[in-house]
Parts: sequence; structure tokens; C-alpha cells
Amino acid sequence: MSITSDLIRGNTETIILARLIEKDSYGYEINKSIKEKTDNEYELKEATLYSAFRRLEQGGMIESYWGNENQGARRRYYRITKLGSVVYEQNKKDWSEAKKLIDSLIK
Repeated sequence: MSITSDLIRGNTETIILARLIEKDSYGYEINKSIKEKTDNEYELKEATLYSAFRRLEQGGMIESYWGNENQGARRRYYRITKLGSVVYEQNKKDWSEAKKLIDSLIK
């Protein structure tokens, strides 16, 4: 099954928040988990991912901090804020309602 970017584009931030609800993470790890959860059928482009991080951070939904890596480059980690958790739950509810509506229109 091929998933077009247009179907997912409006949900990029919610997908990122879903990952950060589980634990703090960094860009590569988040994208890797998206690929794994979709059996390698979908991944975010790096520009899309980091643009979403910027929007989420400017909106107060996530915070970033530098990790202390003993080996290799330092990573910028992201954590969800209380506002981010509220937005995530509302987005999940909105998605569920939209999915029901679309399902009824295309069946």
C-alpha cells in the first residue's frame, strides 16, 4: 500500500507529539520509529521533520535540550510540554471524528 504525503501532511505534528508522549527523543530516532511503525512505508523528510519541531517549539508544545553524548555528536532532544499533551489529545479526538466523517462519505 502506498501512502501519499498529502494524506499525512496535516498530521505531522500530531505524529511527532505521539512519539514524544512515550519518551523524550531526537529527530533521527523519531523518524526511525515512524518507519518501523509503518513497515517502512512512510518516513518524514528531514526538512518536514525539523520544520515541525520549530513550529511545535515556538507554539510551546515541545521543548528542546542538548543531550550529553559520550560518543559521537551531541543530539538535540525534544520533550512534550503540558500544552503539547493537551493539543495531542485534542488532535486525536479531531482525527477520530474526521475519520468517521470521511469513512461515511467514501463508503
